[in-house]
Amino acid sequence: MPERPPHTHVIVFANEKGGTGKSTTAVHVAIALAAKGARVACFDLDHRQRTVGRYLDNRAETIRRSGIALPMPKHATHSSQTEEGFEETWFRLCQDADFLIVDTPGRDDPFARTAAALSNTLVTPMNDSFVDFDLIGQVHPETFQVTRPSFYSELIWDARKQRARQDGTTIDWVVLRNRLQHIEARNMRRVSDALTQLAKRVGFRIIPGLGERVIYREMFPAGLTMIDAKEFGQMGLAHVAARQELREMMAALQLPEADAPDAAA
Repeated sequence: MPERPPHTHVIVFANEKGGTGKSTTAVHVAIALAAKGARVACFDLDHRQRTVGRYLDNRAETIRRSGIALPMPKHATHSSQTEEGFEETWFRLCQDADFLIVDTPGRDDPFARTAAALSNTLVTPMNDSFVDFDLIGQVHPETFQVTRPSFYSELIWDARKQRARQDGTTIDWVVLRNRLQHIEARNMRRVSDALTQLAKRVGFRIIPGLGERVIYREMFPAGLTMIDAKEFGQMGLAHVAARQELREMMAALQLPEADAPDAAA
């Protein structure tokens, strides 16, 4: 496993289930950090879907076409399937970067495991359903009490122990609850209770994420985010609510301030 550049805070978005808003959330975090003046790089490990890579390619084309200077992270997609290629791209992106945002495939992947082990902040987005909860834990079918952590939770537990032995640091594991508002209330409470139980057992934090909004899908072709809403289009109530969600999520992530001179802007 390659060493981590000490000056770069690595944020890895990882979930072996698809459809959780992982890539959309990763891009929004990257742009939000870049908009504050941080030097941000993005590494898309999913060479099949390449959602983050395409999102940022679309953004670069919008900047070229419109002439508007939007915050733009540098980015790369992991096209090589060798450890050497992974390490070369990893270190290239970390050069002069305050943050490295890594988006992983929605499946088990050896490079995703390596990225998780190298992370400072590990974010696992999930929807509020027991289908998604099954990734990290199992519940009793009648009482909905947690019966055991899943293989994935044990994998992250082992990665955290390995990091502690390696350099004495810890991985801040964050479970991010996306798309909350369309979940039936009783089911939401059951999932919330199960998450709280499991968090005490395996040691992750639970924070609110982004809602289920059409606007997130509509912005993809232009590579835009809610950070850019004032520059492109009107600010309706949905936009205002979405920007507030993003602000709350960024605060809950508890990321360090960048060392860049204008990071507080």
